[in-house]
Amino acid sequence: MKTRTPRPIALSVVLALLSGLLVGLTFTVTPPASAAPVTDFDPGNIISDAAMYDARSMSASDIQRFLNVRGTNCVPTAGNTCIRSYRESTPSRAADALCRAPYAGTSNESAATIIAKVSVACGINPQVLLVTLQKEQGLITASAGKSAYTYSRALGFGCPDNVGGWCNPEYAGFANQVYSAAKQLKRYAANPTSYSYRAGRTNTILFHPNRACGSSSVYIQNQATASLYNYTPYRPNSAALAAGYGAGDSCSSYGNRNFHLYFKAWFGSPANKAAPFGVFDTATNRAGTSAVRLQGWAMDPNTSEPIRIHVYVNGKAKLSTLASSSRPDVEAAYRNGAAHGFDVEVEVGAGTHAVCIFAIAASGGNNPQIGCKSVTAQNLLPRGSFDAVAAEPGALRVLGWAFDPDTQDSIRVHVYVDGAPRASIAADKSRPDVGRAEGRGDHHGFDTSIPVPAGHHRACVYGIDATGGANSLLGCKGITTKNAPPRGLIDTASGAGGNVTISGWAFDPDAAGPVRVHMYVDGAPRMAVTADTHRPDVGRALKIGDHHGFSASVSATTGTHRVCAYAIDTSGGPSASIGCKNVVVSNKPPIGNVDSTTSTKAGIITMSGWAADPDTQNPISVRVALDGVPIRTLVASVPRPDVARSVGLGPDHGFALDIPSRNGQHTVCVTALDSSSGNPTSIGCRSVTVLDSPAVGALESATSTAATLSSSSAPSRSRIDVAGWAWDADLLDATTVEVLVNGDLAATVTADKAHAPLPGVPSSAVGFTTSIETIPGAYEVCVRAIDPQAPATPLGCRKVEVPNSAPIGILDSVTATAGGATVGGWAMDADSSGSLRVHVYATDAAGTRFGTPFTADQRRDDLDRVYQNGALHGFSGKLTLPPGPYTVCAYAVNYPSGPNPAISCNAILVTS
Repeated sequence: MKTRTPRPIALSVVLALLSGLLVGLTFTVTPPASAAPVTDFDPGNIISDAAMYDARSMSASDIQRFLNVRGTNCVPTAGNTCIRSYRESTPSRAADALCRAPYAGTSNESAATIIAKVSVACGINPQVLLVTLQKEQGLITASAGKSAYTYSRALGFGCPDNVGGWCNPEYAGFANQVYSAAKQLKRYAANPTSYSYRAGRTNTILFHPNRACGSSSVYIQNQATASLYNYTPYRPNSAALAAGYGAGDSCSSYGNRNFHLYFKAWFGSPANKAAPFGVFDTATNRAGTSAVRLQGWAMDPNTSEPIRIHVYVNGKAKLSTLASSSRPDVEAAYRNGAAHGFDVEVEVGAGTHAVCIFAIAASGGNNPQIGCKSVTAQNLLPRGSFDAVAAEPGALRVLGWAFDPDTQDSIRVHVYVDGAPRASIAADKSRPDVGRAEGRGDHHGFDTSIPVPAGHHRACVYGIDATGGANSLLGCKGITTKNAPPRGLIDTASGAGGNVTISGWAFDPDAAGPVRVHMYVDGAPRMAVTADTHRPDVGRALKIGDHHGFSASVSATTGTHRVCAYAIDTSGGPSASIGCKNVVVSNKPPIGNVDSTTSTKAGIITMSGWAADPDTQNPISVRVALDGVPIRTLVASVPRPDVARSVGLGPDHGFALDIPSRNGQHTVCVTALDSSSGNPTSIGCRSVTVLDSPAVGALESATSTAATLSSSSAPSRSRIDVAGWAWDADLLDATTVEVLVNGDLAATVTADKAHAPLPGVPSSAVGFTTSIETIPGAYEVCVRAIDPQAPATPLGCRKVEVPNSAPIGILDSVTATAGGATVGGWAMDADSSGSLRVHVYATDAAGTRFGTPFTADQRRDDLDRVYQNGALHGFSGKLTLPPGPYTVCAYAVNYPSGPNPAISCNAILVTS
């Protein structure tokens, strides 16, 4: 238990060896590079309790394979042994309160066997012992054999840090060291308050035996971590962590750092909890049934309490149960209590099935599968009796019993009438006689009535297999039933608002579904409705279900009317009258008032008022007209408590509206629409003067685009693109905008396009854009909003420079002739489809230039096909020249102005 300088890890184990040697056990074999800093070391949780005390993690053979792989490069020498080959004879040790299982000593035991037997005896994870052997003496990955002296102090137990390397001889010997260290770890846990470092509180922990190196406060989260500190009482400083497996500084300690690194590299993070585990022992079919008996055990090493298991059959969840039956053999092996067994039955149905069981972690996390088995079960068909069929008014009644031998639960039966499925019911009524005779419980009876029309019928009943197998016919019987007429009643009848309204209920004893009800007014058919609204009172009284209510309303003139209702027979028999009532219908015209009309904002009329129909408390609609033209219909539903108090029809009858309008004098009129007839009643007119409001807006952008020519599209002329917004509160329609270029009207557009929200502007449809084609040059673009009743409102001006596009062309041919040369080619300008001027110059060796102008107006259809800019762009002609060599160049004259680029040059020799 000393602070030691770090040892390098032997990295010579190759992955090829692992695939052949580590069968049945998984090791993490690649440690971090020695220089990689340690970033996941938690000083308060170096190892979890579950990992520390998981004595089952490795068997002796697992440990031996591990030592063979990790020590593959170890070379023994005379008197020095590699740990994979180390052996010694061991004494027997009796069980005690700390190591609860005895240790049976044996001669010539291997190091792997010693470690495994100590782990089981003392309940310590063998991985903890392997890692401690490495961090204390480097025994696991040593490249050379070690002496007996090294093995005698293998875990540094009884070797204090402050006595210069002395070790207590009481604990000497490899097996003694392993046993004593494991027992000490259990002693720390059994007597936590007797040692310096304790879980569940903040502890002061030194960085190094030299107290001048300082200390830090660490909240230790669990007993396992506290035990490590009691065993090696220092924590790594930042230099030690930054060095990875390497050396830090003079104040660095490495024991607990290396424990973390080796454990993680070899076995995964020591701070993670261990997963549940267990064994799925057997799966057997109970003879003559489709039930399967499942036996086994499962436990979570993080608790001694029983955990749940989940059973899946063919991939589908079938059962969740607690593994809590007594398994003394499991307790003897794992020392974690005996209540971890399970012995359950599940119904799986006939056939071969895959049954898998999962152990469920006590506190969440990984839920591993502990086994899968294939099992074959037989299926027994349902049994039962169709005892009787009886005729009822408009129905037939079937009685009997049914059960499935594969389950104690009630099953379903299906009833067919005249070959058609009519009912699916549970055979769960009490039949003690069946229970006594069959021994399957009492609740297997069925008794149900099925509506049918009058006449002869054949009823058949089937028992439905509980596990999806074949269904059993329980019998068929014939019966003759009579038609029962529909029944019902008109509960209420009233007249109001120009309408007659009735409500009531109706049903047909011959049918389970709803019936139709026909409504007659003064002997004339007016409406047909379905009696299917909720009437639980009728259902309770007549035992026919709750959905047989109806309500119907039709318009009627003012006066007294005779209203009758008839229930329609579902089987085609005579309809049944369910009542008639006299109803008085009255209709009063709407009432209301236009309370106010004002114009406090330019271009807006604000009005308010109320309207109600004395025939109803519901809100009614009002129609608003401006200067005799209807402009809006709205519902008068704004709360008006004053109207409720004065009229007594409820509060929701107010209305309010803002009306955009031009400036000047206007008349606003409102009519209220009758709730039943829709006829309008005027409730008032008011005059109002609307204030004038100037237009607002802005010229937001004016940009130019140069003309372009392309062989893949029509030419694009130079243009100015204008955008902005405009809004006039006086106008009902969108504002008209004029665009002026250098003072001349160039475009008129409507500001009705979508625009980002603007402060004080209620509409988003106030944007405008337009494009103005023009020739290159400097321009001033101005925009103004047009008001039909006022001067235009300027919205802004912008300076714009439209760039010039250079002409293009080719001097196709230059041919020397006697006394001159002939030339030919083409030229055009993206700024125009018109013909350009072309200047052709011939320059002799002395620099003398001979120039000839041409007009590129000859037809060239090939150019029009390519550039879509017209065909009149070709030129050709003759140059008169003295004999000698010349350079002939053609220049296209830019439209409308600008540099004249050379479009091509050729060299020729003119002869006499």
